[in-house]
Amino acid sequence: MRVASDYDKQANFNTYKSFAFYKPGIDKAEISDLDKKRILRAIEADMTAKGFTKSSNPDMLISIFTKTKENVNIYQNNYGWGYGWGWNPWFWGTGYNTVSTTTQGTLYIDLIDASKKELIWQGMGTSALTQDVNRKQEKVNEIVAAILEKYPPQEN
Repeated sequence: MRVASDYDKQANFNTYKSFAFYKPGIDKAEISDLDKKRILRAIEADMTAKGFTKSSNPDMLISIFTKTKENVNIYQNNYGWGYGWGWNPWFWGTGYNTVSTTTQGTLYIDLIDASKKELIWQGMGTSALTQDVNRKQEKVNEIVAAILEKYPPQEN
């Protein structure tokens, strides 16, 4: 899993105490409604644990978007066997390729100043996606926690 974040150095992150989800942005995310629910649940739990409150009049709006990329890995195995001398029309060699594909997903979490409608923070996490329904929420929770670990930004 890889995570990164960027933010507006002019923003005063101490003034943000409440949040709401930005529906127009979330509606555009090209993932299933079930996965959207998983992500939003994880974000809400993480933000609440950090002391933020969900509000109908928020300081901050949260939006998400996603990208997926298919990675194809080819492993070539060349095993040859047969007659080692002379010419034989029945020489058989075996060689095969093992092909595996993994889907990598990137989740972006955008935090937007509600009054100015300006992006103040963006976090991004990339990880291999799981098809195991029993592990999906757990995987989403891990990714969201890793991304939001960088919020609020710590000045060095």
